[in-house]
Amino acid sequence: MVSIGSAPLASALIERVVDGRRLTRRWMIGAPLGLSGTVLLCAAEAAGVHSGPGARSAGTTVLGVGLGLVAGFTYALYSWAAHRLISSGVTSGAAMGTVFGLGGLLLLPVLLATGAPFLTSWSNAAVGVYIALVPMFIGYVLFGWGLAYVPASTATTLSLLEPAVAAVLAVLVVGERLPLLGSVGIALVVGCLVVLTMPARATTRPRTTTTGPNTTAQADAAALVGPGAAP
Repeated sequence: MVSIGSAPLASALIERVVDGRRLTRRWMIGAPLGLSGTVLLCAAEAAGVHSGPGARSAGTTVLGVGLGLVAGFTYALYSWAAHRLISSGVTSGAAMGTVFGLGGLLLLPVLLATGAPFLTSWSNAAVGVYIALVPMFIGYVLFGWGLAYVPASTATTLSLLEPAVAAVLAVLVVGERLPLLGSVGIALVVGCLVVLTMPARATTRPRTTTTGPNTTAQADAAALVGPGAAP
């Protein structure tokens, strides 16, 4: 939650400092809505988790929040770099394939060192294959396609919908109860999505016709000569 919530702010900061991009009015309205909704979802989840016997210490919580902020910054940096690659002429598929292909190679030693539980049962392996195919492969191919049309700050802000969808699925599939705070958070995230994706109104300026002395004289001459006269 911390990583997803901090990524839009980090993306906007990177674009402002490196690219000199001004924040749009639509982003300045939508981002606070999405961030507020994410904070409320975090609060609703934390209220249910920390009220039980497995409550964590304050130091562990602070460490987790700090690592989440670092992860949010790296996610924003990745989104910005991918957007720059795609804007320079590299296709979104090539950009995503290069980034995640190299990342997968770097993660192979981690898999070899800690991946034993992955193969202990067919259910674990099936979940791992599903995560690799659907959220990672399909999800980030579509994310890269979106980066070809919107800046990284907008793309990371739209990703705030992820915790809202997770909360809805937890209610519908798992049967969890969503408190009022979480419901308000989902409504704010949906409002952020509406603000950022709502099509802009096309402003059309009325055409002005000016009649000068030459135009008036030509009209009077045509009226005197008549429609059947040759020009």
